[in-house]
Amino acid sequence: MVAQYTVFGRQVGSHVLAMLTLGTTAAGSTWALAGKEKAKEQGPPINAQSNEEEQFIQEFIKNAQAEEQKAKH
Repeated sequence: MVAQYTVFGRQVGSHVLAMLTLGTTAAGSTWALAGKEKAKEQGPPINAQSNEEEQFIQEFIKNAQAEEQKAKH
């Protein structure tokens, strides 16, 4: 025999309340610990003297990252 509690006008067993409590706690902690989506990493700002220089630096970084990806695989 389980203890019965009145919740919102209905009889609810103590085992049901225990399961709801554990489920809510697990779901809440999972959601809280999931963290935020990581933003795309950005390096320091490019202080180029001209637009061409900035484009060259961006292309150089892009090529370096592509080579890094090839080296990992």
